[in-house]
Amino acid sequence: MWQLVPELSVEKRIFFSVLLFSWTVYVWEAYLAGRQRKIYRTTTHVPTELGNIMDPETFEKSRLYQLDKSNFSFWSGLYSEAEGTLILLLGGIPFLWDVSEQVLEQAGFGPEYEITQSLVFLLLATLFSALTGLPWSIYNTFVIEERHGFNQQTLGFFFKDAGKKFLVTQCILLPVTSLLLYIIKIGGDYFFIYAWLFTLIVSLVLVTIYADYIAPLFDKFIPLPEGELKEAIEAMAKSIDFPLTKVYVVEGSKRSSHSNAYFYGFFKNKRIVLFDTLLEDYSPLNKDGTEGKSESENTEVKNVNKKQGCNNHEVLAVLGHELGHWKLGHTVKNIVISQMNSFLCFFLFAVLIGRKELFAAFGFYSTQPTLIGLMIIFQFIFSPYNEVLSFCLTVLSRRFEFQADEFAKNLGKARDLYAALIKLNKDNLGFPVSDWIFSMWHYSHPPLLERLQALKSGKQN
Repeated sequence: MWQLVPELSVEKRIFFSVLLFSWTVYVWEAYLAGRQRKIYRTTTHVPTELGNIMDPETFEKSRLYQLDKSNFSFWSGLYSEAEGTLILLLGGIPFLWDVSEQVLEQAGFGPEYEITQSLVFLLLATLFSALTGLPWSIYNTFVIEERHGFNQQTLGFFFKDAGKKFLVTQCILLPVTSLLLYIIKIGGDYFFIYAWLFTLIVSLVLVTIYADYIAPLFDKFIPLPEGELKEAIEAMAKSIDFPLTKVYVVEGSKRSSHSNAYFYGFFKNKRIVLFDTLLEDYSPLNKDGTEGKSESENTEVKNVNKKQGCNNHEVLAVLGHELGHWKLGHTVKNIVISQMNSFLCFFLFAVLIGRKELFAAFGFYSTQPTLIGLMIIFQFIFSPYNEVLSFCLTVLSRRFEFQADEFAKNLGKARDLYAALIKLNKDNLGFPVSDWIFSMWHYSHPPLLERLQALKSGKQN
């Protein structure tokens, strides 16, 4: 194609190729989203095959919720793409680098302090991103999520949470980045090996400490009280040799009514975390209207107003699915794939970092900062590769989900998992009808009907 415009320099060809690919991906994503929005708009009645799964009221609520989310995603995505394009066209990256240099000069530092300048640049860039993304986040939380009954936050809580997230992110991002840049600087010809090992160690440390030291900064974690559910969880874990040490409940209800569950930890120190919104008998969202009533009245109110979560048997089925990921080695496989990809990217970065035309393409003619090189190569040059990899991982994830469902079924949890999937879909207003191309490209979890059919048929996908 570029033969038609031979007057373009190599730098310009690189620059416009990056822009062209970025907008090609955006148009493709917009096309897929448009196909799915058509499903939301036209599928206004419960399909026959869903008659026993969703009532018309819930179906309509989920349709409107997903339609709102899709429309929001279209406009926020368009803004993000336009913003990114303008930043590149107007030289926003070299401009911010110059600003960071001026900040250092005011502080008495010279150009030899590249790593320090890189940290100032990174701080300014993440601050800009946080500020420009804030209106979209506010609209999503207090308009869309609020409109459909999911938001549990106050405006004060939201801003406090956002500020805390930004500070915690900087406390992790800036030291890690400075060490990574230092390793690249002193690593010699094989710096990519040391950089990869460093990022591997950092990722393992963060996974280990996240739930114990980082997540509690934002949400309250309490041990699951002694009782039938805890005993059943411990018994199931023991039956498959899962080295469970603790079971926590996190107060997700103060943020959102969406529900979730996960496990974390390495080797013989595994912990399970349950969102309170997942637990039918534990969620605060199910306790309204019971104060001051007799026991019989409370029971009646509870049965009528029950609106959130799963019963104990269904929670166990959900955990059986999650533990299936561990037992079948999915967690380890994902880590291995991630690290193989990371090593490959650092190796290719080492090959490309010396190419001055890459820096010149983005406005850096007289200097080649390492951080800018990382940004250019990882974010822009690797974009086509990242898109292909993302699709492959999505396909693999769906296969893992089917296998984990099969594992839970082999534990005797098929009926309870079947019921839990329907409840969770209802609680989260998931829309069970999807365009096949949109689903294939985006869904890391199989569509609800496919999972339910697999559980009923016993076929492993």
